[in-house]
Amino acid sequence: MAKNEYLPFHSTILKVIRHSEKEYTFRMAYDKANEFPVKPGQFFEVSIPKYGEAPISVSGITPHSLDFTIRRVGSLTDEIFENYEGGSFFMRGPYGNGFDVTMFKDKDIVLVAGGSGLSPVHGVIDYFADHMEECRSLTVIAGFKSIEDVLFRADIARWKEDGICIIDTVDAAPEGYTGRTGMVTKYISELQFKNMANVMAVVVGPPSMIKWSIKGLKDIGMDEEDIWLSESRKMCCGLGKCGHCRIGDVYVCQDGPVFKYTKLRTLID
Repeated sequence: MAKNEYLPFHSTILKVIRHSEKEYTFRMAYDKANEFPVKPGQFFEVSIPKYGEAPISVSGITPHSLDFTIRRVGSLTDEIFENYEGGSFFMRGPYGNGFDVTMFKDKDIVLVAGGSGLSPVHGVIDYFADHMEECRSLTVIAGFKSIEDVLFRADIARWKEDGICIIDTVDAAPEGYTGRTGMVTKYISELQFKNMANVMAVVVGPPSMIKWSIKGLKDIGMDEEDIWLSESRKMCCGLGKCGHCRIGDVYVCQDGPVFKYTKLRTLID
């Protein structure tokens, strides 16, 4: 029987990981990996009856579970945050194109993420943490508003141990803080590579951060064709039916959310 893309399925919460006051990761049971495999950067529609649904990026993938890092911002997410291990909600998906990790192989990879923008690329980092021999290098520049807003602390520590270059920074910190401070663009300008033609970058985050990060990457010699973005602008139904995310003839939920920069920059909203 063909999959009904409109029909959500019930999923049990296996674990809840609290990152900050407003951001938790929910690890959900997923037994459809063989039938419907999931790529990093794809998303699911997460729902609770009477409270609605919302598109949420996948932030972790295992053979039997999926992670969703959710920010508490409204009635649906308020209700989701009332559920803990053993609870449940509904999901449908996966939707969107996601990241094909094979395009990064044998490359120097730069991932620039702001805040929750680290979620869509989390799976890419996890893949290469286990397969570092498949890329030349991996540099992650992750920026957060404050030390209280840092996500994936345990994962960041693990990635560093796996040999990934992690540059984590906060916009501002209290006196005595010994970690990095400043915008991600500050650290993009410090990157050095022997062959810029072999570098591939992904930028995910707020619009202003994306704009200046792309400028920073171009300033160090990156070709625009080698820059990728994840854009979730106004996604709603996930199926290209409601039209909320339509820009010209492009539906972000179907043609994205992963786009080459040279494609996305031509879309006029």
